[in-house]
Amino acid sequence: METDAKTKILILATLSGGYAGADAVGQIHKDYASNTYILPVISPAMFSEKFYLDAFERGIDSIIVMFSGTDCPYKGAAERTAKIVNQTYPIMTERGIDTRRLRLVAICTVCTEPFMKEVRQMNELLDEIGPISKELSQQSSPQEQPV
Repeated sequence: METDAKTKILILATLSGGYAGADAVGQIHKDYASNTYILPVISPAMFSEKFYLDAFERGIDSIIVMFSGTDCPYKGAAERTAKIVNQTYPIMTERGIDTRRLRLVAICTVCTEPFMKEVRQMNELLDEIGPISKELSQQSSPQEQPV
């Protein structure tokens, strides 16, 4: 894995799923890429589409939303999270941002291998498509005017 040290992966990790999975990875002394930033959250349902778009515009190259899926202790949160992420994809496309930069995955409290796999796969994707700054600079460059 050639991971560009300049790329950043933000993981929104629910306390009831992804964060516990990340903690389990640490407890078994496994390492994952240092370009990974974990933000523990009660529920990713509290983040709007604007949050994700602002994160990309501020230099976060990818976001993995790791939650406990339907095991979430908050009624309707899993469905709301999925809805928000799904509503974000078309806006990303409109802005020229590769939708693969945002992933929603179910990670349980002891899912060490799936956690590691998601981080590894996202870094492989970033190796392939590059940092978000490339996409954002293409979007802001003026379009050629027909003669």
